Amino acid sequence: MTKNNKIKIFITGGAGFIGTNFILYMMKKYPDYQIINFDSLTYAGNLNNLKSIENNPKYKFIKGDICNPGEVKPAMTGCDWIVHFAAESHVDRSIMDPDTFVKTNILGTNVLLRVAKELEIKRFHHISTDEVFGELGNEGKFTEKTPYDPRSPYSASKAAADHLVRVYFHTFGLPITISNCSNNYGPYQFPEKFIPLFASNLIENQKVPLYGEGLNIRDWIHVDDHSSALDLILHKGKIGETYCVGGDAEKTNLEITNLILKYFKKGDEMIEKVADRAGHDFRYAIDFSKIKKELGWSPKVNFEKGLAETLKWYQDNQDWWKKIKSGEYKKYYEEQYKNRS
Repeated sequence: MTKNNKIKIFITGGAGFIGTNFILYMMKKYPDYQIINFDSLTYAGNLNNLKSIENNPKYKFIKGDICNPGEVKPAMTGCDWIVHFAAESHVDRSIMDPDTFVKTNILGTNVLLRVAKELEIKRFHHISTDEVFGELGNEGKFTEKTPYDPRSPYSASKAAADHLVRVYFHTFGLPITISNCSNNYGPYQFPEKFIPLFASNLIENQKVPLYGEGLNIRDWIHVDDHSSALDLILHKGKIGETYCVGGDAEKTNLEITNLILKYFKKGDEMIEKVADRAGHDFRYAIDFSKIKKELGWSPKVNFEKGLAETLKWYQDNQDWWKKIKSGEYKKYYEEQYKNRS
């Protein structure tokens, strides 16, 4: 393997929520690593997330589309590892516009895999989701052996991408790993998502839209715990393997809503129940015993503490999300790119 102080990582979607936090994590822990952040800066990409490292000589941003091999190949050339975050990820948007999800999440992933094969990349790590497995009843958890049963255009596109990644391993010998992670939370998350949406609404004294009775259950993981898991998979994970990454924090949407209301000292009158999402999966939960046993990983951030810190971040960084919620985000990221190109 390439010596650690020579490693150059090509990260797709690094201006998004999880990608941003992963880049900040890796550059702090491995200051000698080189990072290429390849991002098309769609609505959820925000270079201001990475302002603290924009002048670091070990970091470089390249604006590009993963669906365009002519942009991907020169940017990827010379890199050792690929960490593929870039994806359309919001379920509601996938219901309204499946075509974009198919293009980005399936065709874009195929372009990356093909170019990685041509360039003989040493490791291709694909970031996936627990949503590919469908839904659980009241019992059991997802494992690496759970059959796929996606139930939204988003999860179907991610499932297809997972299969493509494995095909490139089995058919072409590309050294890959995959991780399927539960719901992330933390700073820099786009404010259409559950926790930042509810936080920002309450800060502005607006009601929060709760799907149905709020009884759907998700397993939550702090984005820093996710980054630490990816760190271990990249350095110690077995080629060709999949690792399920969970936060050991199953909560109903109503439970989280109540915690957010309590933090902001608001009452139930701020809840506005809305029609449930089409095909809304009831429960997700992840068994992360494989990564715990093989790589020694387990989540460290207590959910209640991590949630409070996250809510404080949105309270302290109102300018960040107000620009986005007001519709200024497109002009905002275009100006950022122009100033940094």
